[in-house]
Amino acid sequence: MPPGPASGRPYNPGVTTESLWRAWSFQPLVVGGGIVAIAFFLHGWSRLHRRRAGLAPWTRIPLFVAGVSVTVLAIVSPIDYIGERYLQWVHMLQHVLIADLGVVLLLLAVRGPLAVFFLPRNLIAALARMRALRRTLSFLLRPGVSYGVWVAVLVGWHIPPLYEAALHHRAVHDLEHLSFVLGGLLVWTQMIDPSRHERLSLAERLGYTALVFWTGQVLAYVILFSFEPLFSTYAEEPRRLLGLSPLSDQKLAGLVMMLEQTLTVGTCFLVLLRASRRRLAAVAVGEHRPA
Repeated sequence: MPPGPASGRPYNPGVTTESLWRAWSFQPLVVGGGIVAIAFFLHGWSRLHRRRAGLAPWTRIPLFVAGVSVTVLAIVSPIDYIGERYLQWVHMLQHVLIADLGVVLLLLAVRGPLAVFFLPRNLIAALARMRALRRTLSFLLRPGVSYGVWVAVLVGWHIPPLYEAALHHRAVHDLEHLSFVLGGLLVWTQMIDPSRHERLSLAERLGYTALVFWTGQVLAYVILFSFEPLFSTYAEEPRRLLGLSPLSDQKLAGLVMMLEQTLTVGTCFLVLLRASRRRLAAVAVGEHRPA
């Protein structure tokens, strides 16, 4: 891991473009986990593709690989080092890559029967026998609970003391990333519904997506329109990369969150809205069809 606040190691006060580009960190659990996830997916995809190719199209492979790549790169690339030390907007970029874009790509890849084929059969059988795990998952996948967990994660980690703790302690930083992935998986599952366990109707999913969108926008507005820096690590850093003042950096972080939510959650809302209109049109045609 490169030196920085979360690493607890001293760092060179000189900041150069070359030193930033070299600030990659090899984290075995993250990289190894990504490789294992891709291996599991390819195995499950090939099993389903042999049975019913239409349920496991080739397009799912690049989606899953892209989702894993986005998540891993957000953690091991210089984004992590720059974001934890110098630029709040880069830290925000890391968060939205982990919690939204990476999660969306993964869920789009495994939606439908692939969600069941993702894990090896013997592992699924073992997990299915764990009643406590099944009850916990069933509870977390209730729409209201998923939303509550997501809000707690999203808002909680932006409370200044917790935000600062994540910047200065690696274990807390890792917990932050893990919780962002969990919260993202829960809430995006409700909107994308990869397993087709439709707890929400299409209309309810539209409302749910709108609620998620505006929740994220409210937090983005707070960050964007705050009159003073919220986090001391960035405010007290004397080396201003890109010439950004602490407040300008913070406003850019709010803008990054706002735009990312618009692109991901907003696009999901439009897709669901289009599907809803198609369904209503089909119902209308059926009602006007002569007997």
